[in-house]
Amino acid sequence: MVRTCEVALPLPLRTTFTYRVPEALDEGMVDGVRVVVPFRNRAMLGVVLGRGDSPDGALLKNVSEIIDPLPALSLRLIELARWISNYYLSPIGETLRAMLPPSVEVQFDREWQISEAGAARLRDLRSLTAPNEAESADLAVLQELDSRGIIAPDRIFHKLSGGSAAATRLLRRGELIVQGSGRHRTARTQKIVAWRAPAAPAAARPAEQRIHRVLVESAGVLPLASLLEAAHVSGSVVQRLVKEGKLVVSEEALTPEHARFATDLVPPVNRLNTDQTRAVEAIRARLQTRAFHPALLHGVTGSGKTEVYLRVVEETFALGRTAIILVPEIALTLWIGNICRARFGDAVAVLHSGLSDQERAREWWRVRRQEVQVVVGTRSAVFAPLENLGLIVIDEEQESSYKQEEAPRYHGRDVALIRAKLEGAVALLGSATPSLESYHRAREGKYELLCLGSRVENRPMAEVRIADLREDFRLTHKADPISQDLRSAIARELAAGRQSIVLINRRGYSWFALCRSCGAAILCENCSIALTYHKKRERLACHYCGFSRTVPRVCAKCNSEHIYFVGAGAEQVEEHLRSLFPQARIARLDRDAVRRKGAFGLVLNAFGAGNIDILVGTQMVAKGHDFHGVTLVGVASADAQLGFPDFRAAERTFQLLTQVAGRAGRGALTGEVIVESYHPEHYAIQLAALQDYVSFFERELHFRRLMRYPPFVALASVLVRGAKVEKAIQWSRQIEGFFESQMAQEIKLLGPAAAPLSRLKGEYRFQFLLKSTRRAALNHMLNKCLAFCAEKEIPDRAILIDVDPVNLL
Repeated sequence: MVRTCEVALPLPLRTTFTYRVPEALDEGMVDGVRVVVPFRNRAMLGVVLGRGDSPDGALLKNVSEIIDPLPALSLRLIELARWISNYYLSPIGETLRAMLPPSVEVQFDREWQISEAGAARLRDLRSLTAPNEAESADLAVLQELDSRGIIAPDRIFHKLSGGSAAATRLLRRGELIVQGSGRHRTARTQKIVAWRAPAAPAAARPAEQRIHRVLVESAGVLPLASLLEAAHVSGSVVQRLVKEGKLVVSEEALTPEHARFATDLVPPVNRLNTDQTRAVEAIRARLQTRAFHPALLHGVTGSGKTEVYLRVVEETFALGRTAIILVPEIALTLWIGNICRARFGDAVAVLHSGLSDQERAREWWRVRRQEVQVVVGTRSAVFAPLENLGLIVIDEEQESSYKQEEAPRYHGRDVALIRAKLEGAVALLGSATPSLESYHRAREGKYELLCLGSRVENRPMAEVRIADLREDFRLTHKADPISQDLRSAIARELAAGRQSIVLINRRGYSWFALCRSCGAAILCENCSIALTYHKKRERLACHYCGFSRTVPRVCAKCNSEHIYFVGAGAEQVEEHLRSLFPQARIARLDRDAVRRKGAFGLVLNAFGAGNIDILVGTQMVAKGHDFHGVTLVGVASADAQLGFPDFRAAERTFQLLTQVAGRAGRGALTGEVIVESYHPEHYAIQLAALQDYVSFFERELHFRRLMRYPPFVALASVLVRGAKVEKAIQWSRQIEGFFESQMAQEIKLLGPAAAPLSRLKGEYRFQFLLKSTRRAALNHMLNKCLAFCAEKEIPDRAILIDVDPVNLL
């Protein structure tokens, strides 16, 4: 019998692999540890899921190396991974990859070597007097390898003429041998500068004084790169001061760069009102039981939900347990993370995709080594390897960004509930506009419902007015990016020295470009969607696949020069406001404006400090932020989402409008909100203006009940895709035949039909929707569908199953 282990690899395969455990590695081979293993002709990083013995172990490949001194994943996280894999029908290896930190410790290469057949071929090629082009390329590769013995990186072949093709050809003929290898990377470091002299004399040069001032303001030390930028000096100035003994430079491991808000933007510790006190006491009682308990904190915007979160985190610490706070956007991690650091100090770690791989791995391992007590982050932070977890907060739980759109397609909120159940923790969902599913569960008693019915210090809710764009057009005969009502209101706030936010939930300058002569829109080459115009870059871009092109001078179909841009995006609204109010300080917050690392924090810092008068942005500005100087919020094209082919369109419109309305009037002054719409009579617009969530919930729930949509049924999407439309149609018909022959009575099938985005990233797409009153029956049917596809040799990649989808495009 040979000792073996079960290893999950980060591959889209629904199986694990068995490897032999060498005697030297036996002691450290425990569940949850990461290992390097050979797979085909390369080395890969996998996770050990179990141990065993095998009589056929001699035929197995050896584990090459154990990476971790302690298991990367605890047994509870492995159990959570198995649940995700089963529920979302996700390969276990891909699920575990989403839970692990970036593998910055090891770099994987391929090692090449000449075989005996290759050595014979090299002798033959050297004897040729006039080799052809292919023989010359083979000779160059073999000679290079012969001189080196073993060669690790593939890139060496790119330097040789025809080298890559020759290496592939030689490998196929058995004249080369290739195997995977992994080598450890050296830790990244950075230079840290500290002031050594007592002080900078008054007569010192201006550059020296600036360096001294910046270092004093930064507690005496600062990374060299940050110092050069903040003090506006060159590296030669620093070198001179080091020689003079005034500065000292040392090296230390690279630490995460967290964008920080100014200290005066961190809200003080507030006294709790009656509703907040009641909520904190209810959660404290549940924490003390050390048992799983889900609760929904429904509080109007500005009601102090963040302070409740912080207080219950303190209660969790008092019991010797740890906490996770999930937020839907990276921008909010900067705000909440800074508040938590101000309250809890170094016991806080921040995890999100905006960090570099090295920064994220460093923070992740701080958590794993139990150096922190609370983790703040976006959806993947639900996997933070905290021990003794007592609380998971899911802020703005209704946000669709909690749903992962690539494998594994998990929902962060629902995974948080399962993890809390496994850990015996409290799961606290918070929102001013909860998802219908969550509020319905709370009304049914499955979650405890905690309500914050009024704003902090009884501040009044902002007054909301609806601007009818149809009437605005009748009066002006123009379709300006903003209405006359909003223009007048912004002018009034500027005159009074107050701040405004303008929400336009469209990126770019214009929605799309079309020809006025023939009506043809300029479409993406890879997707069935019109390209968005970005004026600053002078490009038309696809926000799905990344394709972009220059703006054509003439129409490709009719050769007309009349190219016309339709609709206003955030870039155009910003430009329009700058032309209307040239004296105003205006900034934009969207993915295009804040591409550079740390730009989120810079814009929000400036706005919070009052250095920006008007902030234009997409939904990034709509939720979570607490700026007391904002007295006006305008919403342009408020009803743009209502036309989307999605049963959640009205819910998303209501949530977005209510959330952004909550940014106004959070300080001492009352707020005003102007909502622009071409459909002001729609119930989502009307009830958002009233900020009446309960009435919207009742009306929308009635629609969902009639149409058999969640929360009354479980929903799954099966997407069939292929580079050739004929293949996609063929596979769709095969799957349709399977469903028709196997469909259970409690499952309803819709489709196949062309997906709303019928072509995406070069692939044609056809969609099935399955509804079921029994989730177990739906899961069983989807598993049988996957087995059928494997039997019919339909490629795994051609079938995309999304359980509980939030995006039906």
